[in-house]
Amino acid sequence: MTDIITAIEERRTTVLFDTTRDISDTQVTELVRLATKAPTSFNLQNWRFIAVRTPEAKARLRAIAWDQAKITEAAVTFIIIGKLADEQTLPDRLAPAVEAGIMPAQMVDGWVAGAGSLYKDQPWRQRDEAIRTATLGATTLMFAAHAMGLGAGPMIGFDAGAVASEFGLADDEIPAMLVSVGYGTPENWPQKPRRPLQQVLSFV
Repeated sequence: MTDIITAIEERRTTVLFDTTRDISDTQVTELVRLATKAPTSFNLQNWRFIAVRTPEAKARLRAIAWDQAKITEAAVTFIIIGKLADEQTLPDRLAPAVEAGIMPAQMVDGWVAGAGSLYKDQPWRQRDEAIRTATLGATTLMFAAHAMGLGAGPMIGFDAGAVASEFGLADDEIPAMLVSVGYGTPENWPQKPRRPLQQVLSFV
């Protein structure tokens, strides 16, 4: 628990990266494995991660993301994708939990019905859930990067339609966020002070 709190206290947004240091495929894979430990509604796991690593792919992304230098300077920039919530995917997503003895098989149909009542024919709820899922995954990925001695910087400055077209996203996929990851330089600012708690916390 102390390590988690320390990571929360120490994490900072990295915008300046050491261009001479790369990270391995194994590290990229581990970052995404840890990111997918984040919670999702009904265990939908309605996310996808594109690791933009090659100079050519980075250049294509930078051209449609406000020409942000960190996209080409970081070791990798992840396109964090949320998929529209779809209850029909649940039997497959829940099967491992049933096989592991975590979830009784007879509960699956109830979860599918519950998710259907929440999302079916509700496009705004489907989209909201896609954004929530992607955000939880991105946040977990950033803390995983910090724990691995890496820096991470989230971005929303990009043309979503162009990203979807350029990187072949499906019609039910939303590019919610970009996250650049690599080794930060000492010039990065520390975490900036937050608003006083009395401005953001209420007890009822």
